[in-house]
Amino acid sequence: MIYDEKPWLKFYDSGVAAEVEIPSISFVDRFNEVAVEFRRRPALHFLGITMTYEELNTHANRFANFLLRCGCGPGDVVGIHLPNLPQYLIAQIGALKAGCATSGVSPLLTPRELTYQLNDCKVKALVTLDATFEHRLAGIFGDLPDIKLVVATGALDFLPGYKRVLGRLLKKVPTGKVGPVTGKQVTTFREVLSRYPADDPAIKVAADDNCLIQYTGGTTGLPKGTVITHRNVIATSVHTSEWARPNTGHEVFLSGFPFFHLAGLAMGLCAMYCASAQVLIPNPRDTKGMVKEIARYRPTILVNVPSLYLMLLEEPGFQKLDFSRLGYCLSGASPFAVESIRALEAVVGEGKLLEVYGMTESTALITMNPRWGQKKIGTVGMPLPNTRVRIVDLETRSTPLPLGEPGELIVSGPQIMKEYFNKPDETANSMRKHDGGIWFHTGDVAKMDEEGYITIVDRAKDMLSVSGFKVFSRELEEKLYEHPAIEFCAIVGVPNPKRPGSDIVRLVYQPSQSYKSQDPEQTKKEILEFARKNFAPYKVPKIIDSVDAIPLTAVGKVDKKALR
Repeated sequence: MIYDEKPWLKFYDSGVAAEVEIPSISFVDRFNEVAVEFRRRPALHFLGITMTYEELNTHANRFANFLLRCGCGPGDVVGIHLPNLPQYLIAQIGALKAGCATSGVSPLLTPRELTYQLNDCKVKALVTLDATFEHRLAGIFGDLPDIKLVVATGALDFLPGYKRVLGRLLKKVPTGKVGPVTGKQVTTFREVLSRYPADDPAIKVAADDNCLIQYTGGTTGLPKGTVITHRNVIATSVHTSEWARPNTGHEVFLSGFPFFHLAGLAMGLCAMYCASAQVLIPNPRDTKGMVKEIARYRPTILVNVPSLYLMLLEEPGFQKLDFSRLGYCLSGASPFAVESIRALEAVVGEGKLLEVYGMTESTALITMNPRWGQKKIGTVGMPLPNTRVRIVDLETRSTPLPLGEPGELIVSGPQIMKEYFNKPDETANSMRKHDGGIWFHTGDVAKMDEEGYITIVDRAKDMLSVSGFKVFSRELEEKLYEHPAIEFCAIVGVPNPKRPGSDIVRLVYQPSQSYKSQDPEQTKKEILEFARKNFAPYKVPKIIDSVDAIPLTAVGKVDKKALR
């Protein structure tokens, strides 16, 4: 079988091994090594402050001891409901040191969406912003029976006092009141770090213990918790290090991906794995602010979605930056137009853009273009070490297809998830046995050329990509059917002309009988208001069209191809 012969190995960079040893350690083991050997090195930079690995380790130990003394330990789940702040990494490492798994929770989720995720993975301790505590969580705590601990923090808590005061006076950062909640212990992040001891909790964490429960869309319309083990995280870190050869202890990462997104967290953990500093970007849409951070810290590695690179290119200050220290840029989550890549490389340096492909279920990475060798623009590169891929037919989902023919991409490797949390049917549908091994079915349509480079032909069925965020149409459709104006509906993506590779969410609906006589514009306003109450902002339809009848296929399914 041609795929098992791994034709891509001939085009690996010199010195990159086909198979690398994945140490049987937890991420906690690796972090503790880094925290000792590189204790004086910067671990993170945030709005002008720098935290060393020694300081990060001390804070994480205090957070771990807090969790353990409050009854939260091995087997429990800690939800981290924050943007990219120092508190995120402290809580992340602290929770892992306590033997817990973590679940990144998007600050963009509505109360309904929050309730679903927090209950689905049975979050026991939640770290959140004080503003979110007051304005989103206060009204739903009664619907969150598993949560026993709540830790609130301010976005500026780690800045010097005068900067915190100035930020509040200028009202640049929202704040909120934190108060008692019946049946739950509520405290603040600052109190945790001042009250609990800094000694290492010495909890034994194994390589196959759960590390992350990160959420992704589901075929049933509801998000699924992807269970990522410590071994998975170590594998992705080892793969990245083998492939891109970061200079341990000396790199500076800057990523616009949020940590609650697996891509952002995987890069954040990888930065710590190789003892590098990372520049935290709390608001990636503030491109002026990001340009200032790039100028201040001169990162050696950039990681962004294509749409953010395009936004930076539109920022005048970006063109004037010194990128002589920049080793490479990673781009993933959506396609990157050829002309846009050329425009970016004209600024940052020729050959520095590496397109990658991965999923939440693969702990972020499956393929990457070579760092030094032949890059094929428009492809997502080739499989990483220890990674097997096949392109199989879409009907049987098992028969390998000839090179160059599009089919479903399936993958096997040490970075592939353990399972979907408490969803055995979903797990069985995606994790299938072929030739004695377990293969993950991505649902993405791809093809491979004779040199092993992979092109993604289409996204997973019905999935949209909005500025790097995944939007699953069925999740939106099922909720929209609750609105009385909608008899039948479909969500499709419209290419965003201003952001190549990004979609605009479009709702096409067939009005119910009782609404057919109402002014269509008034109905659209009602539907839009309903959507804003129930969906994160990036999921809200930007285009709403009423039609007399939605086209169907021969078997009665919505013909989304015709709609597009």
